[in-house]
Amino acid sequence: MHTERDWITTPLTTDLLRGALDLERTEHGWLPHRLPVRARKQIPDGQLAMAESQPSGVRLVFRTRATALELDTLPTKRVYVGAPPRPDGVYDLLVDGRLAGQACVSGGNTLTIDMATGSVQAQPGPVGTLRFADLPDGDKDVEIWLPHNETTELVALRTDAPIEPVPDRGRKVWLHHGSSISQGSDAAGPTTTWPALAASLAGVELINLGLGGSALLDPFTARVLRDTPADLISVKIGINLVNTDVMRLRAFTPAVHGFLDTIREGHPTTPLLVVSPILCPIHEDTPGPSVPDFTALSTGQLRFRAAGDPAERAGGKLTLGVIRDELARIVEQRTAEDPNLHYLDGRDLYGRADSVELPLPDQLHPDAATHRRIGERFAKLAFTAGGVFDE
Repeated sequence: MHTERDWITTPLTTDLLRGALDLERTEHGWLPHRLPVRARKQIPDGQLAMAESQPSGVRLVFRTRATALELDTLPTKRVYVGAPPRPDGVYDLLVDGRLAGQACVSGGNTLTIDMATGSVQAQPGPVGTLRFADLPDGDKDVEIWLPHNETTELVALRTDAPIEPVPDRGRKVWLHHGSSISQGSDAAGPTTTWPALAASLAGVELINLGLGGSALLDPFTARVLRDTPADLISVKIGINLVNTDVMRLRAFTPAVHGFLDTIREGHPTTPLLVVSPILCPIHEDTPGPSVPDFTALSTGQLRFRAAGDPAERAGGKLTLGVIRDELARIVEQRTAEDPNLHYLDGRDLYGRADSVELPLPDQLHPDAATHRRIGERFAKLAFTAGGVFDE
């Protein structure tokens, strides 16, 4: 999309990008990554590869007098066989910190995923253009937040006035790791995922390592957290370990210790908050794995169910209740030597009463209203006076 303007094309460089840990050159342009290349070489499955390439919390940030801008991107969209169509990824435009527009990019590549067989088919598609016009005149800080749930290659950035990087404002950097709920699941847009909302309320810079389906205490993820500069760190642990039924209690306890030990190698005194799972009724007392509910899928609804047996807890299978108890015990044990380590029960963010008022639509993931509630509560509990990040 090119109109009759004197467009200026600015190279897409790392000094314009925040929230990404790597920028890969592709055939079309640049692909932001939330895991660096060393970690990506150790990724064992396509789920994590897809999740880390979806730019949750990643945004282009610059200062300009421009009143119009265009961004060419190549999105990769997902289609689940038998499920309702997913909405296109949303781009949020912020001007001087306030939401000034939202838009989507059509076209792009398509991944067709069959949850029954596990098959994935890729179909290439065209580059699309995002356009925002009628921006206020005068110098301003502009942020373009990329879709939190749609892989996005950056192809070209055009404006009708020069741009320059925004200088460091001295804000603290908050590094957060978690599951698809932290990545954004069904939030309304990239600035309304619960971590983005909490960061905005607290006035901190977010690096979001919420990795859908992949918060599994992987050593390479711990090393990324260790090596990433940050003033504040939080790790939300639990739901994916039950979803995937990837380990038993005997492996869970040392894995948590090892994960925290690795983070502490790079951040020995940084405030570090361990967050247990929010309430998820299907897995409170029933182990995983989580599987699609194909009865609901046949009627066009995407829902999940717990496929485990509560009796299997005796053999060490994990439930959310088991995980919360063990995380609280581990943190209490470690705080004797680590006074900057803290624990937050995820049910303080979303608990039993919330699940009655705002049930999880697919039994696993919060909707847009629930993301807002979780973000506001986290900001209050962690960042306000007396919170673990209030320093």
